[in-house]
Amino acid sequence: MSRDPVTFSEDERAAIYRVIRERRDMRHFSSEPMPPGVLERLIEAAHWAPSVGYMQPWRFLRITDAVLRQHIHDLVEAERQATAAALPSRNEEFQQVKIEGIMDCAELLVAVLMPGREQHSVGRRTLPEMDLASVACAIQNMWLAARAEGVGLGWVSFFEPQALAQLLALPEGARPVGILCLGPVPEFYPRPMFEDAGWGQRLPVAEIMFENRWPEDAQPTPAAY
Repeated sequence: MSRDPVTFSEDERAAIYRVIRERRDMRHFSSEPMPPGVLERLIEAAHWAPSVGYMQPWRFLRITDAVLRQHIHDLVEAERQATAAALPSRNEEFQQVKIEGIMDCAELLVAVLMPGREQHSVGRRTLPEMDLASVACAIQNMWLAARAEGVGLGWVSFFEPQALAQLLALPEGARPVGILCLGPVPEFYPRPMFEDAGWGQRLPVAEIMFENRWPEDAQPTPAAY
């Protein structure tokens, strides 16, 4: 029997929704290496992402130099401390939350917005930030594929962009948008770590889905500090 080119089977659909539900921002990694071929498949999954105007603005730097990895960790730690200082009411509590696994993960990537993006105006003339949205789609593709492969991915955003750009010798106009920790994990968290740590709950669908007009009583997501 030939495969229907339009629809997926019930089992295939269930697998897709399962990987979406069970995707986690991972911070705890084992000491195991990445299984052969997985990193290449994850990069390919990212590259299949949609992009506005088909600009494909994502670039990935694979960090294999141990000294460079340490320098990246130092940048992240500096921003972690700065963030903690900006949370006076929950400073000590925040200090207990693990935010990255840079020194433990099997593979470390940096997701970068390519230079020369101003040449691409289709879909960006009034919304230039759609280049960033396109990179986010690529990272999400990689995240879901990683979960399907049984490896963890953590997206780290605690860094000063210009400092990281200089550290990586990025050309003018390029912009780092995420440090990605990848690798085998001891287990996947049953819930997002920030939820377990008391920093929020997933909102009910009724609070994020509206019809025709913005409701007068709609509320923003409450801050956790």
